[in-house]
Amino acid sequence: MSEQPASRPDVPQWDTADRTRKALRTAGIGVQEIADYLEVSRTTVSNWINGRIDPPPPVMRLIAMRCGVSYEWLRHGGPVGPNGPGNGTSAQLRDAESMCRRILTPGAQWGSPTPLTLGIAA
Repeated sequence: MSEQPASRPDVPQWDTADRTRKALRTAGIGVQEIADYLEVSRTTVSNWINGRIDPPPPVMRLIAMRCGVSYEWLRHGGPVGPNGPGNGTSAQLRDAESMCRRILTPGAQWGSPTPLTLGIAA
């Protein structure tokens, strides 16, 4: 009779805040630097990295690109894609960054609504 190891409820799982903190620390990016890059307040970034709220997906894509980590890993703890940590080529990442910035810009004009498809593995 073989026993399956019991999952240990006392072992915490990494959440989005943990992965965001780790990505920033590993990339050598401080709270103020990422706040300036994203054009948000330091308090907003603090809320994200302390787990009070999750950043919206377009912001998470920007954080992943800036830190050089996979969006899937940052968002869900998933694996890195085939093109390395950024899950895309440099051109794809620049296009994705531009698109994310347009989404985050108040009053940005769009033609017809389309889903956020950045050519990054889902």
